[in-house]
Amino acid sequence: MTQGPAPRPLSDDALSSLLGKQQFGILATVKRSGHPHLTTMLFNWDPHARVVRFSTTADRVKVGHLRRNPRAALHVQGADVWSFAVAEGEAEVSESTTVPGDAVGRELLAMIPQAAKPEDEGAFLEQLVAERRLVIRLKVDRLYGTALDIDG
Repeated sequence: MTQGPAPRPLSDDALSSLLGKQQFGILATVKRSGHPHLTTMLFNWDPHARVVRFSTTADRVKVGHLRRNPRAALHVQGADVWSFAVAEGEAEVSESTTVPGDAVGRELLAMIPQAAKPEDEGAFLEQLVAERRLVIRLKVDRLYGTALDIDG
């Protein structure tokens, strides 16, 4: 069997760039049993603060996992199947937004790309309250990932 090229580690800048280009990734939290719980999530990467933000509802299983054990990781696939980035760290879970336009609601609104901002901001903020939305903030202390330089 022939050996192909080895995976090449990506630089911190390349990993941050990869996170910034993607919108979806797989969030891993830790179950009470110690096994991973994986969830596909829409996310927002803040490279300057090194924080990944997720919007979710208070009743989700991952929220309970993170309140008990804040360690988490986000896996993001690159532009091809040969590249990926992982952001690891400790997550904090906000309280649910309770009043339209409160700090959590504004943070959730700020996570939406400009092109997708709601036309009726007030109605959107009310919907966030009704859904009991909150923010998961993954404070990234380690980025890693690789790329494989092959054709095809």
